Amino acid sequence: MLNIPSLKDKVSAEEWQLRVDLAACYRLIAAYGWSDLVFTHVSARIPGPEHHFLINPYGLMFDEITASSLVKIDLNCNKLSESAYPVNPAGFTIHSCVHEVREDAGCVLHTHTRAGIAVSAQKGGLLPLSQQSTFVLASLAYHDYEGVALNAAEKPRLQANLGKANYLILRNHGLLTVGKTIQDAFLHMYTFENSCRIQIDAQAAGGPLNLIPQAVCDANLGIMKVATAGQGAALAWPALLRKLDRMDESYKT
Repeated sequence: MLNIPSLKDKVSAEEWQLRVDLAACYRLIAAYGWSDLVFTHVSARIPGPEHHFLINPYGLMFDEITASSLVKIDLNCNKLSESAYPVNPAGFTIHSCVHEVREDAGCVLHTHTRAGIAVSAQKGGLLPLSQQSTFVLASLAYHDYEGVALNAAEKPRLQANLGKANYLILRNHGLLTVGKTIQDAFLHMYTFENSCRIQIDAQAAGGPLNLIPQAVCDANLGIMKVATAGQGAALAWPALLRKLDRMDESYKT
């Protein structure tokens, strides 16, 4: 067991709730098999003009992360809360550049899954093969691989390529989603990951592929909110938290 002191009484109620939700997001990523040991990352912006955000302590598995273990940093990667753990420098580069220019980016989620990387390595990228893919294609952008994301000079190009999209394929690298909330970013990634898995499975079957017509894709724009009774990601999130609570409630500490 990690011995990390609780921050519950040392931060605002708003920040604490954000910490609990972000820790839950990390645990869910582990539960759904999207983690890459300790090498991917999710960040959540703390409300306010300072552009401070929370990110994982580098070196912890995602099923170890708790609300109190998350590290608060600024846009220069200065730690603003005590932590014995460093911050992943590549994670800082990717996440800080999104938070820097996207005021609506409450959460940024990045993964290195097999299916996501496999699709990112395909010249055609994500194809309109499933209902799930149509939700992603409505707000999808691409960014070419420039090596491990340690060079700050890459940030303007990533920002320009992302633009206002909520889904980003980092070519030969992985997937990234942007959400107004942690819940939004998680649901986006759930849909994104399933779209990629379905594509790889369909291609592996070896038969001709039946692409969804563009007119049908266009008709699905904005349909996700209708399909979730107007609640969006908030519809599934309480059920996901109940799932986590049945598994292990320590993310709340």
